Amino acid sequence: MAAATPAGSAQRSEQLAPGVEYRDVDLRTARGVVRAHVVTVDLRDRHVRIGLLHPGKVAARRTVSQLADGQGALAGINGDFFHITETRPGVAATGSAVGPEIADGHPLKAAVPKGQRFGPALPSGSTTEDVVGVGTDRTARIDRLSLSGSVTTPAGRLKLGGLNQYALPVGSIGAYTSDWGSASRARATCGTDTRRSAPCSKDTYEVTVRNGRVVATSGKPGTGTIPAGTTVLVGREDGARQLRKLTKGQSVRVEHRLVAASGVRYAFAIGGFPVLRNGAPLKGLDAKATAVRTAVGIANGGHRLLLVALDGRPAYRRGLTVAELAAQLKKLGATEGFDLDGGGSSTLVARPRGATRVSVRNHPSDGSERAVPNGIGVFAAG
Repeated sequence: MAAATPAGSAQRSEQLAPGVEYRDVDLRTARGVVRAHVVTVDLRDRHVRIGLLHPGKVAARRTVSQLADGQGALAGINGDFFHITETRPGVAATGSAVGPEIADGHPLKAAVPKGQRFGPALPSGSTTEDVVGVGTDRTARIDRLSLSGSVTTPAGRLKLGGLNQYALPVGSIGAYTSDWGSASRARATCGTDTRRSAPCSKDTYEVTVRNGRVVATSGKPGTGTIPAGTTVLVGREDGARQLRKLTKGQSVRVEHRLVAASGVRYAFAIGGFPVLRNGAPLKGLDAKATAVRTAVGIANGGHRLLLVALDGRPAYRRGLTVAELAAQLKKLGATEGFDLDGGGSSTLVARPRGATRVSVRNHPSDGSERAVPNGIGVFAAG
């Protein structure tokens, strides 16, 4: 058996590749032992890199194993909370994540309004724009990514309120690109900034822009694949009224980017929420509800990344509270901690040396892997 770790007893460890180690660790809590599966990545090792696991479209889902094998990852965990259920008749769940996503430096989506998110209550001061990411400097950080975008028309410039999101702010205009997928865009105009369950807006409009010109308009959001080079603008309330002023043939320029609060340029970023900063748990973390959880820890000044998923077997299913999660990440050596989707989504996969496919190392609490919209992957640098 491996030597004891600061957080408990390591049951086994395995070197997956230079700079990448897998181990499982027993975490001791007041209610008993919880098993954690941990992949540690040394970001100073140029043989490895961190990237977004995703199915190619924002509004799509695959299991973590499928995502990892499809992209050739050495290891991976599930990612952000997502639009998993929908109760409105005729409106389908998109499967899209809550927060921002960046893959290989390319912004895929921005964050939904705070009132439209799925997942446990956010700590004080946190927003849906919070991300954990790795910059082009190969340093991991917790940061915040906000959307900066505009729609320039012959009549003037309009602010862009969303990018490939399952929910748009009230009164805004959202841009949907080929990254979105084929899911209906109708859900984007449902709910409000403070109440996810509020009715869908009856004041909507859609404009299709191709090669810088309006090619189609519609009184309601549509569905179907969006071709490369095409942007669909969806407006609700005031945003819809602004889009109705556009006619076929008019020139329109759509611009958008994700801006980091730190000014850092990210190669990879994914949403969730922070639980540990500068070695201290955030104030107001829930200390009552326990669950199987997935998280990321950052250590050594951003040069070491810990990918953590709890085991969902009945013996360990009591899990951790969010407050306990922050404390355990600190015991594992992290100074920064970030919570991801948990419960039936919690999955950690790894590929042994010599193998061609990953295997699931924890035990998902549903008994099998859940399809998810994204995750964090560990790759051999090419």
